[in-house]
Amino acid sequence: MKIALLAAASIGISAFMTQPSSAADITVFATGASKRAYETLAPQFERATGHKLVTTFALPPDLIKKMEAGEPFDVMILSYDVENLIKQGKLAAGSRTVFGRIGIGVAVTQGAPKPDFSTVEAFKRSLLNAKSIATSGEGSSGRYVASLLVKLGIADQINPKIKSGGAGTSAKLVSQGEVDFVVSGLPPLLGTPNIEWLGYLPAEINNWLAFTGGINAKARQPEAGRALLNFLTTPAAIAVWKENGLEPVGP
Repeated sequence: MKIALLAAASIGISAFMTQPSSAADITVFATGASKRAYETLAPQFERATGHKLVTTFALPPDLIKKMEAGEPFDVMILSYDVENLIKQGKLAAGSRTVFGRIGIGVAVTQGAPKPDFSTVEAFKRSLLNAKSIATSGEGSSGRYVASLLVKLGIADQINPKIKSGGAGTSAKLVSQGEVDFVVSGLPPLLGTPNIEWLGYLPAEINNWLAFTGGINAKARQPEAGRALLNFLTTPAAIAVWKENGLEPVGP
């Protein structure tokens, strides 16, 4: 299936673009949760356009700090909606681009006991009974989980059990069996061995996070940045996003 998707992506971008008269270096700030899909698609974009992508992967708060510090970039890809950044004038008007969405679910070390999260009460019990859990911490899903624990009234009991860190930390923790389970979106866990994805939280406490992108209001390469965003939403590219844990969604 992956070979077919890659071939489709190659065909899609070849039909979508032609070589530009002058190649550009496009600086991209991208959420670590996008890395697996992005690194599949980026080389094809570079080959087809002649542009070069210079990409920094980090958790969204770290990327925002870089932006606030004035570090130059052309394109921002985040695991939440960039609309507020556009309203603040930090990203260009009309540049909001939707790649897909992720829900919040549970995964365990392969072969480990599976917590019950079939209902809200069952999920609460599993959290309370766990010795430790992983989240993405300051990542988008980790921030949602933190707010959910407050909503469920168990933040004081669960927060001391949470292990987290930079991009990729939650996957590493569950892969190595250092936590009972992880509560996270699916994309950051894909590609790490020894992890079993169990599914999404009950609908009443799940939260769908949009993956979106935008162009820096002060981008040095706005046209090349737009070309990248356009490519990342071609049907073939959306298929790659889906293969890597994102569900398609309208703008």
